[in-house]
Amino acid sequence: MPKVVDPEARREQVAEAVFRVVRRDGLEQASLRNVAEEAGLAIGSVRHYFAGHSELMVFAMQAMNERVVRRLLEHVEKLETTDDRLPLVESMLAELLPLDERRREEATIWLAFATAARTRPELRPHAQESYDGLRRLVFKVLDGARRSDRLREGTDLAVEVERLCALIDGLTVHAVLHPDRMDAETMTRVLRHHLQSLT
Repeated sequence: MPKVVDPEARREQVAEAVFRVVRRDGLEQASLRNVAEEAGLAIGSVRHYFAGHSELMVFAMQAMNERVVRRLLEHVEKLETTDDRLPLVESMLAELLPLDERRREEATIWLAFATAARTRPELRPHAQESYDGLRRLVFKVLDGARRSDRLREGTDLAVEVERLCALIDGLTVHAVLHPDRMDAETMTRVLRHHLQSLT
């Protein structure tokens, strides 16, 4: 009797293989053949679920984005039911920083995809979606603080949205490229100090 394979589970398995190859060897090494080998599958099996390399890369990029968004939404739900927002905002934004091994791996993979999107048109909309999503999230957080009179008086909301996004992006890039110099404690202190300076 032929084995029944859950197509979505198999696609997720292949995406995880993409992540491992990208983390270890870089995005340029994530060919269909290398990914199939990493997943322990025949290349024909991978092609059964993905029409080609571009479709696989887009799926993997979306899967990584969705993984982070799910965690962020858990924090958003908590924010809506508490008055002590600052620690929760810090925890939520810390999900985007490589503070532990899991988030460091995600940041490394995401940075590889985001860099590739500059020259790969099929990835560009998904990188843009992530870029815009971060700005919407930060705007929502800062606008909520403004509406509840927690934001420092005279704050230029548009500027502060860009400044906080740039801080998160900058810490992430430095931590991925120079992990020996940008550790979790430093990133946490910088983020906390910046948030406190806005209130």
